[in-house]
Amino acid sequence: MEIVKLSPSVADNIWGGTRLIDEYGIKTDKRPAAEAWVLSCHPSGPSTVMNGEFAGKTLQEVYLNDKSICGEKGERFEFFPLLIKFIDAKRDLSIQVHPDDEYAMRVEGEYGKTEAWYILDCDDDAELILGFNKNVSKEEFKEAAQNGDIMNICNRIKVKKGDLFFIESGTMHAICKGILLAEVQQNSNTTYRIYDYGRLGKDGKPRELHVDKAADVTKLCPPDLTPSDKRKKEILDGAVKTELTSCDLFTMFKLDVDGEHSFNVGNTSFVSLLCLDGSGEVCCGNTTLSFVKGESIFVPASSGKITIKGNLEILESTL
Repeated sequence: MEIVKLSPSVADNIWGGTRLIDEYGIKTDKRPAAEAWVLSCHPSGPSTVMNGEFAGKTLQEVYLNDKSICGEKGERFEFFPLLIKFIDAKRDLSIQVHPDDEYAMRVEGEYGKTEAWYILDCDDDAELILGFNKNVSKEEFKEAAQNGDIMNICNRIKVKKGDLFFIESGTMHAICKGILLAEVQQNSNTTYRIYDYGRLGKDGKPRELHVDKAADVTKLCPPDLTPSDKRKKEILDGAVKTELTSCDLFTMFKLDVDGEHSFNVGNTSFVSLLCLDGSGEVCCGNTTLSFVKGESIFVPASSGKITIKGNLEILESTL
């Protein structure tokens, strides 16, 4: 399979804005455009291949036809392993939690969700909620979620552009208003909503909460945060490559290309390239794809030599 550009699936969640349309070139009739699933094999929003012999097919269809596109590291996964998205939070997201694999597979029939957020832009006073500001009991957690006191025991963190947050499954969290980010996560859409500020959904009714399930899976303690300034940086020909985070599920890099940069994609893993800023092109074999801010390119495992030309900021993700 050749390298392919992907068209995202877009979600119009009530808390979203329009920056993905206005600034990142995401094409959709949906308003707001809260999320763009730029690499997805999930049935709730699969990405679509835009070029080559599989043009018009979903990435999931291509994957089911040939799972080797994931590489050797993908063989241990029952489903396509990752989901990558842009998120534009014009308003606060609900306070929520995701289960781990064991609980999610048993109860929901899909993976749990460990994720990482790379802050692309944010308001000066923007913040996230991650975990608690103290240890709490299960009973205290459930009571606080039900009566609104959960806001008093949340751990709030000020954020800035360029921050990276790794959120392991079981960590209570919320993206708050004024944040634009890129998220790399397990291929799952299982979310347990804990608190939603009493707001109404599009149907005029309060959105469903999942407090009992959340109580089963939430880590009732302050988070363990790794400082985002401790990063490995590599000076390469035509590029600077910075490791943002790495775990047994995925690794994320920031790749700043200035001119021309080449690297090899072997049989270990696919590579996802997400353009965060700038413009240029990506070449592999006989295929050359233009590449601009907001676009997503999927590089199958064993693609060989990849050359990127231009001035670009890229989020590179692998297994």
